[in-house]
Amino acid sequence: MSSPALAASRASAADYLELTKPRITLLVVFTALVGFVMASPGRVSGAVLTPALLGIALVAGGASALNMLLERDTDALMQRTRPRPLPAGRLRPVEALLFGLILSGLGLGTLAWLSGWLCAAVALATWASYLFLYTPLKRRTSLSTLVGAVPGALPPVIGWTATGAGLEPGAYALFAIVFLWQVPHTLAIAWIYRDDYARGGLPVLPVLDREGHLTGRQAVLHCLALLLVSLAPAVAGRAGVVYLAGAAAMGVVLLGFAVRLAVLRSLAAARGLFLASVTYLPALFLLLLADRR
Repeated sequence: MSSPALAASRASAADYLELTKPRITLLVVFTALVGFVMASPGRVSGAVLTPALLGIALVAGGASALNMLLERDTDALMQRTRPRPLPAGRLRPVEALLFGLILSGLGLGTLAWLSGWLCAAVALATWASYLFLYTPLKRRTSLSTLVGAVPGALPPVIGWTATGAGLEPGAYALFAIVFLWQVPHTLAIAWIYRDDYARGGLPVLPVLDREGHLTGRQAVLHCLALLLVSLAPAVAGRAGVVYLAGAAAMGVVLLGFAVRLAVLRSLAAARGLFLASVTYLPALFLLLLADRR
């Protein structure tokens, strides 16, 4: 293969990888892992865990590729997303469509075959609500943030049910934690890029609420609710006192960043809340795994 052809092949592989939104897919797999481990009595079975995480990663990657296909016109209007493979013209829509459908089909098939029908059904609900509820609503209403938080919070439930367990209170607690965490996290991102979102015609709350009063209050309220809900695993006896103390401390810190955003209503405060949020969830879940009962 000639050097230019080899370079083109490498660029194409990178573009397909970019379609899967690797960082989001990694977070999906991680939160699913937490759900799986928390639902596993005693020792975790690697033979059950491995195909579950593979299937979940494929479904997440496929959903992301199809989301990029559906949002390619909006992405072309925004500086942050304009370089993506579809608006930049490095991939054709039909290529993204086939890639997304193949990944999604392989993932759902893997989950149905090796992880159980309930697990596959929850994954299908996640996939469908992300693509056919959240994605179209994103162009119409700021409430899409709450709608999008539902599929975003389901991966730990997929992991939970991959063990063979049913939809139990522990799964709902993990769902609630991830759901509430997404609101201040997403609001912070939307504040940081609100001019870009406005350019793309996306009515996220910081675009509509230019003074930031409502955005700040929403961030504070959801962080306060998150602080309380994050204690549920310890209260239910699924985690120890170390987790309880750590969750309380981290929740107070995250709430402090949200209050700072509500008071200052500045780009710097939004960046601070964003950085605190991306640190909070992995730290909370790692502590939960370390102190699980």
